[in-house]
Amino acid sequence: MTYQYLKIKPIAGRIGAKILEIDLQENLSDAIISEIRRALVEYKVIFFRNQHLSAENQIDFARRFGEITTAHPTVPSLTGHPEILDLDYGKTAARANNWHTDVTFVDRPPLGSILRALEIPAYGGDTIWGNSVTAYRDLPEHLRQLADELWAVHSNAYDYAEAAVNLSEDLKAYREVFTSTVYETLHPVVRVHPESGEKGLFIGGFVRQIRGLSTTESDHIIQLLQSYVTRPENTVRWCWKVGDVAFWDNRATQHYAIADYGNQPRRVQRVTIVGDVPVSVNGQKSQAVKGDASIYYNKRVPVGV
Repeated sequence: MTYQYLKIKPIAGRIGAKILEIDLQENLSDAIISEIRRALVEYKVIFFRNQHLSAENQIDFARRFGEITTAHPTVPSLTGHPEILDLDYGKTAARANNWHTDVTFVDRPPLGSILRALEIPAYGGDTIWGNSVTAYRDLPEHLRQLADELWAVHSNAYDYAEAAVNLSEDLKAYREVFTSTVYETLHPVVRVHPESGEKGLFIGGFVRQIRGLSTTESDHIIQLLQSYVTRPENTVRWCWKVGDVAFWDNRATQHYAIADYGNQPRRVQRVTIVGDVPVSVNGQKSQAVKGDASIYYNKRVPVGV
């Protein structure tokens, strides 16, 4: 693709690019916003250095790409900003050190997430993104055919037997909030991107079981498919600086926030954009099984509430 208004620097072979010489606080033209959206679909995750946005700036920028969700289906929002999920890993937030796509346990997972860095460790705390489209392309033909036919249940519920033994009290308390309403949704293991038409693996940390298979069988197949998403050639790693903004296509990526910074503070804030219902290669749509998430993505969030 060629871009008239953006200066773009790819930073990995299959995913990720920096957008240079742009100030997201400005009232960007529709033409520039259109090109940013094109870059998002092409590169899957795009980065903006030296932005230093306010909460209001972040919300305004996100709204240029569609309606935005409330902060999260279960986790409380930032005080005064129902659109913002405040991830203060030195205080309240559980560390998201597992591969996942955001909020796939509802029937309309976000189109994309916009994250800004407020406080970053002196070392460590990078985030890795994986390209689920190139992962799907890497599958041998017989595995692609298998994946095309599979459906998986995604849920925010955890294995409570594990939690009772292996988790700290703080993490148990956080998980109680996270699962205060349990959601389950049946999604295709391969979804068709609504803008590019690309096929990509739609799995990650919220998958609990493949329809029609035992948990053991499901785990083996998901681990096999997941290994393609996390291959180094399908990933990009970002070393954060205060003021950075990352914008990723939640329909075509997974990510992993590396918890290697000990007790150093790390605080980021996320806004998510309302997505569509995933569609399989055969044209079938995802189905909600448990929990009504309509308040998460249907209700317009008033500014300043």
